[in-house]
Amino acid sequence: MKILHTADWHIGKIVNNVHMTKDQEYVLGQLVDIVLQEKPDVVIVAGDIYDRSVPPVEAVELLDNVFNRILLECKTPIIAIAGNHDSGDRVGFARKILKDHGLHIAGRLKKEIDKLILEDEFGPVNFYVIPYADPAEVREIFDQDDIKNHDTACKAIIDEINKTINLKERNIAILHGFVVGGQAPEESASERPLSIGGTEYITQEYFKDFNYTALGHLHGPQKVGGDNIRYAGSLLKYSFSETKHKKGVKLIELGEQGEVTVTFKELVPRRDMRIIRGELNKLLDGEAYKDTNVEDYLHVILTDEGELLDPINKLRGVYPNILSIEREVKTTKTKISKTSAGTGYKSKSTLALFQDFYTSIAGDMFTEEKKEIMLEVIKQVEKMEKGE
Repeated sequence: MKILHTADWHIGKIVNNVHMTKDQEYVLGQLVDIVLQEKPDVVIVAGDIYDRSVPPVEAVELLDNVFNRILLECKTPIIAIAGNHDSGDRVGFARKILKDHGLHIAGRLKKEIDKLILEDEFGPVNFYVIPYADPAEVREIFDQDDIKNHDTACKAIIDEINKTINLKERNIAILHGFVVGGQAPEESASERPLSIGGTEYITQEYFKDFNYTALGHLHGPQKVGGDNIRYAGSLLKYSFSETKHKKGVKLIELGEQGEVTVTFKELVPRRDMRIIRGELNKLLDGEAYKDTNVEDYLHVILTDEGELLDPINKLRGVYPNILSIEREVKTTKTKISKTSAGTGYKSKSTLALFQDFYTSIAGDMFTEEKKEIMLEVIKQVEKMEKGE
């Protein structure tokens, strides 16, 4: 069986006041092309379909268009779950009617976990569909006072599945959560924490009996422990912490005995998200950007010293899609006191005192050019004090 594992679409996402809907439409078109080419038996969306519980109209229209193309044009069923960004009630609306048309969508968690059975030439494959739920919600559903966090909540869910699971058949889990294994997971700034003041981690061990676990929540494509527990990652870069990510989807081939082969299918964005760094004049020089896409979404780090006149508009004359800009602050690596000018400060000249101060704060050389500028400033100040 071929399974296309996707997650974290976040349709309707706004990054630094820029609506990403057109960019999402661009990569979702590539996703449909992959479905047409690879002809998977099912497409999984492992949560965070939308970016917020009440999505804008254009986001709903985009999702409707993509789902219709996959279901009608590609004739491929879809299994989708609500993530922590989604409203379970809205996502799960009309689920019984949609199920008859190949869209299997789970918005709210139930005690009897949804199991969808699909068949291939080797027999049934059981998909256990687990939408996101807060621990308090899971505690109420299962009536277990010992459910205190996401880990104990997930254990209760898996324990319920294990009561009836047939280990002689092939089984797939679909979950939106923070599953951890042997090594530290790669996190991104665009991921909303699942827990405030508690733990959001879920133990990898709970999924040992599943042939494959399709995860959503973490935006970097990665595996947890072995090859059969994976995050597909988000479709696009949604923060500058993700600049090194390669975004895409996972094509899973499930063999007769439940063996798994994973192929990564890259999605190429309309505009990349990058960080550039340097002095203003150098970044505006044609040599700095001749081999790059100046239309990319950029975070600019300026390394200039001193005041700059309207740098953002100058930069946008070359790079129109700058999302953020910052000035690099140099710090000293030496332990110099910042509360005095050092030994013998009473006998030092104004220039020498400033030189000590500059070196202490900036951690940089006080060059001859800087010395000349400061001498001129001191002269002007002295003239003003004398009333000249």
